[in-house]
Amino acid sequence: MDLNTIWEDFINRMKLDPAIIFAEKKLMAGIPFLYVSVSSHMSIDQSTDTVKKHAVKAMKGKRLTLNLYFVRSEENLYVYRMRFLVPQEKMFCCGNLCFDCIRFKDS
Repeated sequence: MDLNTIWEDFINRMKLDPAIIFAEKKLMAGIPFLYVSVSSHMSIDQSTDTVKKHAVKAMKGKRLTLNLYFVRSEENLYVYRMRFLVPQEKMFCCGNLCFDCIRFKDS
């Protein structure tokens, strides 16, 4: 699963929203941050809900989870630490007779 396509889809959805003026992903020390500039009438709660709404739409049909934390704000610019997380589970049998082996899962 390529997370870059998920991020592109998410950013494109954000840019199409009329309440969002600017949305950009920046990597700092390998951690993705989302910079969102919103119209002046939006509160931080409304901005966070908008980000979550578009993230859920970008993740639809994929086995991802969202990790979103508010970091700081400046006037109508909000910064979030945001990650799309891929589930950590075995995708193949290693032959060690593990109790949670992929062979025992119902398909």
